[in-house]
Amino acid sequence: MNTDRKALWAVRQSALPTVVRSCPDCPGTRHRASGKIRVNASGKMLDVWLLLSCATCDRTSKVPVHERARVSTLEPARLVAYEANDPSTVRELVTSASLAAKNRYRLDWTGTWALETRMPLYALDDPSPLPVRVRFELPAPVRVERLLQLGLGLSRAEVRRLVADGRIRLPFAPDAKVHRDFDLTIHGPGSVDAAKHAKPLAVPDAEHTGPARIGLPPAPGREFPHRTAAARG
Repeated sequence: MNTDRKALWAVRQSALPTVVRSCPDCPGTRHRASGKIRVNASGKMLDVWLLLSCATCDRTSKVPVHERARVSTLEPARLVAYEANDPSTVRELVTSASLAAKNRYRLDWTGTWALETRMPLYALDDPSPLPVRVRFELPAPVRVERLLQLGLGLSRAEVRRLVADGRIRLPFAPDAKVHRDFDLTIHGPGSVDAAKHAKPLAVPDAEHTGPARIGLPPAPGREFPHRTAAARG
């Protein structure tokens, strides 16, 4: 029995989400991040905007981040990041669900992520449970069963069968959408009853610091290629 099996999957960013809202100059509704933040200071007060570019007419528009805020309420490092158009800060603002809700626009995450995995040939008949940590590099809402399809190289029906049989243990329903790190466990045949009484195996924190390229199990009768699986939405 192999007690050292574990896997780490990573939802990697391949693009920033598109901002969906009306353009005042054309019929377009899709906007891209320009990579810039505008700061306007007036005495002890300031305004901060995220700048977007219309994908149809290239018009620049502003998303309010701070309005008439006192300079003293912002951390100096935060203000420097705004003034320097810091890429990580731009990314944080563009992917912010709370900023989108506040300004009444929608984020389209289509084509923004890919699942990165590497797949050593673990035998599915091994009764040892395989803990899998799924990590998110960006908060893209992804359906759990879609991650399992990409990660295991299985069809939707095959994934649902394994979940129904207790071979895949999830903290969410398969059709739930998630955007944060979570753990799941894959069990071999004959180990399902024992797994009902077993505590989940934790993935040590040290395993989470490097690139997410650790093992996956193969499906019966097939081998999984090493790959990064691009998302279709």
